[in-house]
Amino acid sequence: MRQELAISRLNDLDSKGHYVFLHRDLAKIFHEDSIRSLNDSLARFAKTGLLERVARGVYVYGFSRNKHSSKTIEYIATALRRGAYNYISLESALSSYGVISQIPVDRLTLMTTGVKGIYKTNYGVIEFTHTKRTIKNILNQVIATDSPLRVASKMAALRDLKRVGRNIHLVDMEAMADD
Repeated sequence: MRQELAISRLNDLDSKGHYVFLHRDLAKIFHEDSIRSLNDSLARFAKTGLLERVARGVYVYGFSRNKHSSKTIEYIATALRRGAYNYISLESALSSYGVISQIPVDRLTLMTTGVKGIYKTNYGVIEFTHTKRTIKNILNQVIATDSPLRVASKMAALRDLKRVGRNIHLVDMEAMADD
């Protein structure tokens, strides 16, 4: 695909708020004849900075007006576990509620119904921890925000922290009781 056409299509999507893509998304956007030509185009676009490969099979539009948003890491996380239910929990959620003393600056901790894993990206580290909780149970314990991912309630985040065996010594239990 010609770079000018790729930029045009990606600019159009960026104006609608779509700037994080999976490999299969780009295959649909670029309409290449074969996987090989798609991969060649993606490699060329990554080399020129048009696309930024942030994880295996996940790309960020390099010229996006939105990519410097704090939500970018959440969009990347959503792309990494597309098809699974993911929500912010553990230290990231508890930090946002102000009940732990340390703030995870470059790390996003998530619970997922998908596979666990840790991904180091240019936007921060994304840590997925698997949960066996049902979607119905999860939905009763999370809060919708204006971000791409929902956030666990204070009590659900603490319960998740305990359930996965993480350190709870940093949690201010008095702040947990305040509401």
